[in-house]
Amino acid sequence: MGFFNKCQCICFALILTLGALASQVATCTLQDVAMCEMHEQWMARYGWLYENNQEKEKRFKIFKENVALIESLNDFGNKPYKLGVNQFANLTSEEFKASRNRFKGHECATKTSSFKYQNVTTLPSTMEWRKKGAVTPTKDEGQCGCCWAFSAVAAMEGITKLESGKLISLSKQELVDCDIKGFIQKNHGLTTEANYPYTANHAANIKGYEDMPTNNEKALLMAVANQPVSVAIDAGGSDFQFYLSGIFTGDCVTSLDHGVTAVGYEVTNDGTKYWLVKNLMQRDVDAKEGLCGIAMQASYLTA
Repeated sequence: MGFFNKCQCICFALILTLGALASQVATCTLQDVAMCEMHEQWMARYGWLYENNQEKEKRFKIFKENVALIESLNDFGNKPYKLGVNQFANLTSEEFKASRNRFKGHECATKTSSFKYQNVTTLPSTMEWRKKGAVTPTKDEGQCGCCWAFSAVAAMEGITKLESGKLISLSKQELVDCDIKGFIQKNHGLTTEANYPYTANHAANIKGYEDMPTNNEKALLMAVANQPVSVAIDAGGSDFQFYLSGIFTGDCVTSLDHGVTAVGYEVTNDGTKYWLVKNLMQRDVDAKEGLCGIAMQASYLTA
């Protein structure tokens, strides 16, 4: 008798499990089953949990549209870069743009008006500050919209390495917490002292910063040849949202909305020149402001 009761329990559990799986796929058409499975795998990979089925259905629709867009853009033409289904695949282009915080610049540093690299005449054909040990590993800002802090800190880490010989991963969070006009008022709170203790220590000294000549890729090249440089770009387009690999040559304008760090430049075997930033971006384009406005608002730190 106990054996049959056990079998009944197992069968009942299987029925519940199959029912739950069926409800997950209930909103999917026969053609969408594979896409639903892809969405579930994507959710597991990036840790997405939706509040309810309505939100899940909404996000699945956006995910499906974005996957179709990515596939069509990859199949169209012979572009030197590829797009991929990344952590932004369930966001609309408007939501993605809203998650990018406008580049702030260096509001508290001491600004000087000179450009110390203006008389540089000899430049290396390529420069890679990562290989020279002046760049820490890539960080993910998540949904904070604090790209400006990551850009400024990466440039600070670079100049600190050049001045002291030590590569130190500096705190982006400290810089974000000091932004009382933006982050703290927006989020209405602070973490505990135990989670973020006061130490009164500092790991790097920065005297100030210098703005680059605007709309001048040659000047930017001079600076990047000597140190990592903080730059602003327009990263609001779909091509940028789903960038995966290759040299980015996509459509973009000059509405600067994302801060990154130029950590070098290189040339391919066929002569294509590109910047080493968050991705690889074409340089020496016809537009004086550079691709996506990369030469419009660049600056470097002085130590």
